[in-house]
Amino acid sequence: MTVVAPAIAERFRPGQFVAISVGGTGSPMLMRRGLPIHDVKPDYGGTVEFVFPADLPGAGWLAERRVRDSLDLVGPLGRPFPVPRDPVHCVLVGSGYGSAGLFMLADRLQQRGSRVDFVLGATSADRVFGALRARRMGQTATLATEDGSLGVRGRVTDVLPQVIEDARGDVVYACGPMAMLRTVAAVATEFAIPSQVAVREIVGCGTGVCMSCVLPVIGEDGITRMVRSCVEGPVFRGERLRFDDVGTIPFDALGAPGARGPVEGFRER
Repeated sequence: MTVVAPAIAERFRPGQFVAISVGGTGSPMLMRRGLPIHDVKPDYGGTVEFVFPADLPGAGWLAERRVRDSLDLVGPLGRPFPVPRDPVHCVLVGSGYGSAGLFMLADRLQQRGSRVDFVLGATSADRVFGALRARRMGQTATLATEDGSLGVRGRVTDVLPQVIEDARGDVVYACGPMAMLRTVAAVATEFAIPSQVAVREIVGCGTGVCMSCVLPVIGEDGITRMVRSCVEGPVFRGERLRFDDVGTIPFDALGAPGARGPVEGFRER
């Protein structure tokens, strides 16, 4: 979906997102939906393009919007991807509609002289996002689907090690489900290269007030803190995100209660 939002288009940096209210003024869906920004065009009226999955609560209502309809959205939100100062070899990994957030990043990296190799995938061919654009932009574009309907049969993390080796990757960037990001971070660690992962947690407000998206993250001082992914994220260093403890408050986190247990209101993973 493309909307005219010049203030968002002007300030956007790759990795940031928008939080959109769905359902209209009479809707019982009070929480906003956090969606990755796929593209912006500041010079063409200030347009912003974002992507939403068909199973998103309120997707039907969004799909029914027409030209000149108004939407209630806030952005750009969150911290963007850090971009290297010098040219490096970058591997960009995405799954499903989460891949939408990678293409503006790829453009920025290429402007800095970096090499970009894509690894995109999903459960099936119809859920792979941006395959054609990735082939046009990237030095290489490796596709993987779990049912084998497009590219290699398997998951993006199955082919990632070979892509890193072939591309001589210096850094991995990833957008997608938490399980995928966990494996991406582990693979990057095996190759002794950094990873930057953009999480897709539930975002209720997008401004850090509702505390619905907190995650355990290890700080530079080695201390684990419960941080808001919509404000301190959504981009984190892969090796600092405690994937095993997502959905809980680790006993050693700063300010944690004495016993480890599920965070009230969080879904189990």
